[in-house]
Amino acid sequence: MGTDRILVVDDHPEIYQPLATYLGRYGYQVTTAEDGKQMREALACDRFDLIVLDVMLPGEDGLSLCRFVREHLDIPVILLSALGEISDRVAGLEIGADDYLVKPFDPRELVARIKGVIKRTRRTAFPAPRPGICYRFADWLVNIEKREVRNQLDGQPLELGNAEFRLLQALLENPNTVLNRERLLDLTSRQENSVFDRSIDSQISRLRRKLGDDARTPRLLRTVWGDGYMLTVDVVRC
Repeated sequence: MGTDRILVVDDHPEIYQPLATYLGRYGYQVTTAEDGKQMREALACDRFDLIVLDVMLPGEDGLSLCRFVREHLDIPVILLSALGEISDRVAGLEIGADDYLVKPFDPRELVARIKGVIKRTRRTAFPAPRPGICYRFADWLVNIEKREVRNQLDGQPLELGNAEFRLLQALLENPNTVLNRERLLDLTSRQENSVFDRSIDSQISRLRRKLGDDARTPRLLRTVWGDGYMLTVDVVRC
């Protein structure tokens, strides 16, 4: 611990100030932000090992900010919320949160959650891309080392978030094979407890949409009901 940097995002000083002090006692280096704008500024300036993010923020809410982090950054997120219904928890987890803690909470529990998430994400850290590997499938060329996807017809790049790229890589490495949610979570370094597995569904939906694959009549990503998902085209490694 000691060197772990935590970004706490909450708009109530009476919450984030004592929380920052408390986390500091455990050796964490804490930065605070009161809204999405300050959070984005902090992320642009510093490296963080974890974000503690309140859901109910002024302006851009925590769910939207969590989605941004999941699509563009490899930083685990713990959501804090006064909304404790199972539907609220599931919504946060499906967006890609690593954990969800209901207010009011015991700060000791938050410390335990932080330790668990950091340990888990480091243990399952996605392996470094292997140099020189690329794949061709359908109309697409994927360069693993450069983390780049381009249309083979016009050369235009396809913008994918980190989670979407990891998912695509896992599918490319296992073409024409049914991969269940648990296996996809394992392959994409998102191995947590079972309530999180629905996040794969939303990632598949986003990836399918960006690849131009019609969910009603998919030609690339097939849903195998009750089992998982399968990339159903030939893949050539180059």
